[in-house]
Amino acid sequence: MLTVLATGPLTTIQDCGRPGHAAMGVRHSGAVDAASYALANRLVGNKRNAAALETTFGGLMIRSSEAVEVAVTGSTAPVVLNGRPEGRNAVLVLRSGDMLTIGPPTAGVRSYLAVRGGIEIPQVLGSRSTDTLSGIGPAVVKVGDTMAIGNQIDGHPLLDQAPTADFSSAEVTLRVILGPRNDWFGTSAIDVLQGSAWTSTNHSNRIGMRLAGPKLPRAQYGELASEGVVNGALQVPPTGRPTIFLADHPVTGGYPVIAVLRTTDIALAAQTQPGQVIRFVIDGDIGTVQ
Repeated sequence: MLTVLATGPLTTIQDCGRPGHAAMGVRHSGAVDAASYALANRLVGNKRNAAALETTFGGLMIRSSEAVEVAVTGSTAPVVLNGRPEGRNAVLVLRSGDMLTIGPPTAGVRSYLAVRGGIEIPQVLGSRSTDTLSGIGPAVVKVGDTMAIGNQIDGHPLLDQAPTADFSSAEVTLRVILGPRNDWFGTSAIDVLQGSAWTSTNHSNRIGMRLAGPKLPRAQYGELASEGVVNGALQVPPTGRPTIFLADHPVTGGYPVIAVLRTTDIALAAQTQPGQVIRFVIDGDIGTVQ
């Protein structure tokens, strides 16, 4: 068992998500930073879909009831074992009674704690992920929760530590593919999108990240029929300032989507702290991407 002693602002259980249910109104969900989540599982020798803990802005503290191997990845946050600093992106051994803490990050937002064997909890629609928008899946982690360790093991750990670059608090560049509704804005809005400095606001969560910056001028007005949206979509509400959809986004939306992040850049967006500067680079459009 793992016992939760502190959760920080938000800690949830996450895996690879529950794809294939959008027709029923169920979004993908899963780890917001899929790459960091996957690395944590690889380090401890877990199967790719083993459930792990995702914590936002640190503050997570757990106690182990037996000897286990764990790994912490994601944001540049201090990891402390029984009061002793430890490395991130590394395999750590916890003995019975040991306490592990993830502190506030200096860069990045979300950290992932994987335990060898994964967190054992019933699946809902094929996933153990917490969906914070719909409430599907396990409840948000709270102080006092105990979590059983499963048997989602896929061999032995192959590395003691992964040579992974830290996240930065400097300016972030995100690549976007124009469309599907960039025609609702025109060339002037495209110039503003890629020529302006944007900042992440405090109004951000697993559903999406609201941005502060100039208003994107519209070329078309009126009502847009609700249509499907995807992870990484830049939806533009009437304020003219885009929101980047993340893992728990709605499956449909009625505001036009001017562009979509490249899949590999979604993790960078998810790890951007409030106030951090973001710039967009146009990297093709939906009509030409293969």
